[in-house]
Formats: sequence, C-alpha cells, structure tokens
Amino acid sequence: CDLTGWWENDLGSKMLVDKVDNHGNFSGEYHTAVSSTQKPIEPSPLIGSQHLDEDGLCTFGFTVNWKFSDSTAVFVGQCFGEDSREEVLQTSWLLREKVDSQRNDWRATR
Repeated sequence: CDLTGWWENDLGSKMLVDKVDNHGNFSGEYHTAVSSTQKPIEPSPLIGSQHLDEDGLCTFGFTVNWKFSDSTAVFVGQCFGEDSREEVLQTSWLLREKVDSQRNDWRATR
C-alpha cells in the first residue's frame, strides 16, 4: 500500500501524504472537515510511520497537531486493497484536548 497522495474520509476530511521513505516514515497535512472549535479550521501538519509489508496490508500511525485548537490527534490503521480494488485506509483515532487541571483529565480524551 502506497500512502503517498490524497486520501478522503466519509466526512469529507482530507489527508495529503507527501512521501513515504524507505523506513516507512512520512509527513504531510490533514484538512479536517469536522471541528468543535469556534476558530476557523486550518490545514495541520501530520507525521507518521508505516509498517512496510510485502503483502500490501500495511499498518500505520500518525499524529496531527491541530494549528487551530489546543488539541492533538493520533490515528492508527491498516491499508486494504483486496482483489485489485481501490485501496482503503481503515482507521481509529484518539483526540486529546487541553484541560485546565489534572483533576479534569478524565474529560480530555475522546
């Protein structure tokens, strides 16, 4: 699975992966279509790593530090491209938002 290029999810968010190096490291930009912040949404940098596997069913992970909010998201997933169909990235994510105290840490992660 070659992660290089544009990817789009069901909600309209887009990710651009510039290049994957020989070790599986990559960087790019994430353009989210979903946000609860009141600030204007901006493209945000991402950095990640892909497990390069000969069968093409690679796993990967990346971090996005949102430029427009006090939060960071981590994504993990796997690439599927069975039967010569279009490649699909199946992902899960966690979002960490800033809270005002350690006492409120329980509400910081979604």
